[in-house]
Amino acid sequence: MNALRHEETSGVLPIDKDPGFTSHNAVALCRRVLTTRKVGHCGTLDPMATGLLLVVVGKATRLQDRLMGEDKEYTATLQLGVETNSYDAEGKVVARRSIAGLGEAAVRDAFARFSGVIEQTPPMYSAIKINGVPCYKLARKGVEVERKTRQVHVISCAITRLDLTSGEVDFTLRCSKGFYVRSFAHDIGALLGCGAHLTALRRTRIGDFDVAQAISVPELKEAPREQVIRRLIPVDRLFPTPPGES
Repeated sequence: MNALRHEETSGVLPIDKDPGFTSHNAVALCRRVLTTRKVGHCGTLDPMATGLLLVVVGKATRLQDRLMGEDKEYTATLQLGVETNSYDAEGKVVARRSIAGLGEAAVRDAFARFSGVIEQTPPMYSAIKINGVPCYKLARKGVEVERKTRQVHVISCAITRLDLTSGEVDFTLRCSKGFYVRSFAHDIGALLGCGAHLTALRRTRIGDFDVAQAISVPELKEAPREQVIRRLIPVDRLFPTPPGES
């Protein structure tokens, strides 16, 4: 009996996303490798970002909403003194300001202000839709529209490196769903009065999933189908009673 028959191709595949590799790319690649159309993903990562992306296959597609609702953890770097229109390094620089008089205490205090439940405005370069049109499409045309603020939760945040000579700040962050780390970096810069943008972002955890257990993109591209199937985490191992079967 073939343990790898088509109907058993089901589960969650943690992928370690490369920069420039999109969630759409990941879904398309998994469909090709696993020879199945029933594939989805649990939340996008910005093109420049790396790290954990969850792809759901077969029966596991029922878990998309539940998995997207899990808390996320990131490591990131922001650049003080430079503001971009996308709030990250891929955007156009719109302002440069000196950080000569900025002290370490002020930076740490700014980070501390963004703790617990906060109001956050999504960036224009986002998939948020206004009258059915994604904001990023409007932004590419030079159109800026008002976006509704949303309540998000900063569960924990810690500065791991602070270099006021270069203006770089490394930090770790644990947050709720719907959180934009780019907006977080932008808001830190706005509070300090010097501007800031995100220069690096890596997602390290989603709920109980850790990037250490993820398959790399090169490995996914080269691995035989059977090997990738063995990397799938079965639905019943994650949740004894999947949604809709209670």
